[in-house]
Amino acid sequence: MKKDMIILTGSKGFIGKKFLKKLTGKNVIEVEKKNAQDFCQNFTEWDKVKLIIHQGAISSTTCTDIELLINTNVAFTEWLFKQAIKYKIPVKYASSASVYGNTSDIINPLNYYAITKVITDYWVQDNMDRFELVQGFRYFNVYGEGEDHKKDQASPVHKFTKQIKDTGALKLFEGSDKFLRDFVCVDDVVDIVLNNDKPSGIYDLGTSNPTSFQEVAELVAEKYNGIIKYIPFPEHLEGKYQTYTCAKIGWNHEFITIKEYLQL
Repeated sequence: MKKDMIILTGSKGFIGKKFLKKLTGKNVIEVEKKNAQDFCQNFTEWDKVKLIIHQGAISSTTCTDIELLINTNVAFTEWLFKQAIKYKIPVKYASSASVYGNTSDIINPLNYYAITKVITDYWVQDNMDRFELVQGFRYFNVYGEGEDHKKDQASPVHKFTKQIKDTGALKLFEGSDKFLRDFVCVDDVVDIVLNNDKPSGIYDLGTSNPTSFQEVAELVAEKYNGIIKYIPFPEHLEGKYQTYTCAKIGWNHEFITIKEYLQL
């Protein structure tokens, strides 16, 4: 039996689309929220699947519908991974650096979305020896082409660029020189996930070189000849906003910098 199928969940999402494009010409089975139930009930060709790339999730950090989050991010994931174990299919899946909250190396989720990622990571750790191969990737702050549909969940690179193109100015929280994130280009994410020889495990995926929101804003303003307008930090984000992120695990990879991405 020839194993040539790749199951890709979340193929219509920002990162999923990049995987789909990279896998052009491959036998890819796309699974989205709208067809997930049908897939669960009717897909029977597990013996032909050579890889599962699980990117699908409700990724909004402000979502408070716990039942929806658990059903989509946890229950479906566990079901999918049990099929991978049963049929000995390697798995590469998206976790999130949000599991760290405001720490750099301690599990401390600040929202329900992050909690669902912690639950999945713990389940994988408890069952890791049962997988043929399983790699979880705690994505840090991913940016790049194709973020239009993400709206408020888009990266600051995208949001700042859109604001300047629309109005000539970008809005930046006061004190943004103290907010540092590990920004990683989506093209680097896809390359690393698909092309690495690490064993089963859960890995940070970032550049390990944080950049402040202030610096990102200045780079975008320089690129598009715009101005920066400072606004107060919103109350509803107090205590739920990561002030610093930095990937602990280094990769033998030459990452695209924000400056290079903007072609400055």
